[in-house]
Amino acid sequence: MTLDAQARALLDAMAAQGMKGFDEMTVPEARDAGLAFIGLQGEPEDVHEVYARTVPGPAGEIPVRVYRPAGDGPHPVIVYFHGGGWVIGDIEVADKPCRTLSNVAGAMVVSVGYRKAPEDRYPAAPEDCYAATTWVAENAAELGVDASRIAVAGDSAGGNLAAVVALMAKDRGGPALAYQLLVYPVVDATGEYPSRVENGEGYLLTKGAMDWFYGHYLENPDRGEEPYVSPLRGELAGLPPATVITAGFDPLRDEGNAYATALADAGVAVEHVENPTMIHGFFWMLGAIEHTRGVYDQAGTHLRAAFGT
Repeated sequence: MTLDAQARALLDAMAAQGMKGFDEMTVPEARDAGLAFIGLQGEPEDVHEVYARTVPGPAGEIPVRVYRPAGDGPHPVIVYFHGGGWVIGDIEVADKPCRTLSNVAGAMVVSVGYRKAPEDRYPAAPEDCYAATTWVAENAAELGVDASRIAVAGDSAGGNLAAVVALMAKDRGGPALAYQLLVYPVVDATGEYPSRVENGEGYLLTKGAMDWFYGHYLENPDRGEEPYVSPLRGELAGLPPATVITAGFDPLRDEGNAYATALADAGVAVEHVENPTMIHGFFWMLGAIEHTRGVYDQAGTHLRAAFGT
């Protein structure tokens, strides 16, 4: 397949501006560079109510941002974890995507500001995400959500965290999850995949950047074998149904494909949405790449079906 023309133009513009790779930046520089995604997301969609609060976590309060749709509850709810290699990204960068996700799914979204590396390395992020998801389930009445209709979702490293939270919930006896939406997820720290070579340079996310992210996230590289780092290595039977979204020009393409296959082989119902002309990050480019709108609509359709709405 040919790279999408709008994605190609975006990559060319970034190259013309002399944008460095994440692995060539300091952590503060990378975090500042990540804010550029906000400008690629278009105008923020209206949501009935948006507010901030905190929820208790294993190392103190965790900031969250809540997006509540119109209408009487209890609403289905999506607990969302932003991408950024466990190092960059935050609730603000994910604001517009969460607004769109709330609208297409007809659901409340709780966006989680989990601890990031290198200040807080693994397992800080997944433990925060699990704690926030558990809090949502245990406080459903206060939030105005239906505890039987909870989904987890995330993109890239956030897709990793959503997959890991689903594993944690299964391993730890709850909370019960209705669905998982995994957008070009990172699922295998130690495997070798052709896409990491084929797409390792020139398509925004590089192999070098992934090595840089893992270097900050994992204090000990040997922990990459653990299922809560690499969910592809976990026991997948009994997990909630999933949508796995992958991109053709993404170093993570093949591990995302492998995860969709592994879930199906384990008896999990899977919708695999392949996007052969797309680059990593397109889910955060709704204002720059027209193709993205249709993917949100597909995700919303799958979530509404899971929620029975």
